[in-house]
Amino acid sequence: MKISPPVLPKQSHFITSSKMSKENSLDTSIERLIEILSLEMIEENIFRGESQDIGSPQVFGGQVLGQALRAASSTVENRLIHSLHAYFLRRGDFEAPIVYEVDRARDGGSFSNRRVIAVQHGQQIFNMTASFQKPEKGLEHQSKMPKVKEPEDLEDIVDLIKPEWVEQLPLRIKRMLTRERPFESKPVQIPHFLTNKTGDPVKQSWIRAKGEVPSDAELHQALLAYVSDYDLLTTAILPHGTNLLQNRFQMASLDHAMWFHKPIKVDEWHLFSYESTRSSGSRGFTRAEIFTRDGDLVASTTQEGLMRLRKQ
Repeated sequence: MKISPPVLPKQSHFITSSKMSKENSLDTSIERLIEILSLEMIEENIFRGESQDIGSPQVFGGQVLGQALRAASSTVENRLIHSLHAYFLRRGDFEAPIVYEVDRARDGGSFSNRRVIAVQHGQQIFNMTASFQKPEKGLEHQSKMPKVKEPEDLEDIVDLIKPEWVEQLPLRIKRMLTRERPFESKPVQIPHFLTNKTGDPVKQSWIRAKGEVPSDAELHQALLAYVSDYDLLTTAILPHGTNLLQNRFQMASLDHAMWFHKPIKVDEWHLFSYESTRSSGSRGFTRAEIFTRDGDLVASTTQEGLMRLRKQ
């Protein structure tokens, strides 16, 4: 798909949640994230988004994923995303805007397909294929949710990190851990980066947005795409006994796939159940199932990422 420099029209408008207001009860961090996921339409099928510095040296992959999904969704009517497949090609620069170009590949009787590429500094940094479906009933079955503690019985990840321990971390990791987060995260197991222990590459976390999110199904799906990039790759290093102080791995997301089984509400608790089934060739593969509190499997995701040992 050929990319040409976008020409700004006389007027531009934004993809935003129709129910955003100053009176809403959103936490500042989730409100800012919703703004980040709101894109400027600069001409038909071409959108522009800004980035957020979360303390990492590059744009967070979940942000690009969520923005690309918002761009694709804006070109589809009366259908919601049911699957996406994406590749991270280059590091994103959070000091420069990202341009998203949507290719309306097909609109069929039941399904619509879109291709999205993200461009920065004249180069593709990301591409994604997404499929949308009109509501339809059919046969159902699902896997069972693991039996774990309720979120009320667990501590938030921020509370598990002691201040004196944080002071020993490299600056970029310290910024990531101490920044305000748009999502609460309550790990069922003690996070691997707090210990040097090895273990099976399996873990669970309860996650929800900090505050009520506007009732917009596409926005909730984009926010889920964002947060789905949180903990997949780190699951793959569990058998290898490491922590953040050691800084042993060069890590980066390579690809990402998601399947949206049912509508979701990201401002309610969901259990993210992670499992890494393989690492080889300096790559780690992880999958996750996402359940509501009552055990409904609402989404699944997989990711392969770079986990290259640094030269000592």
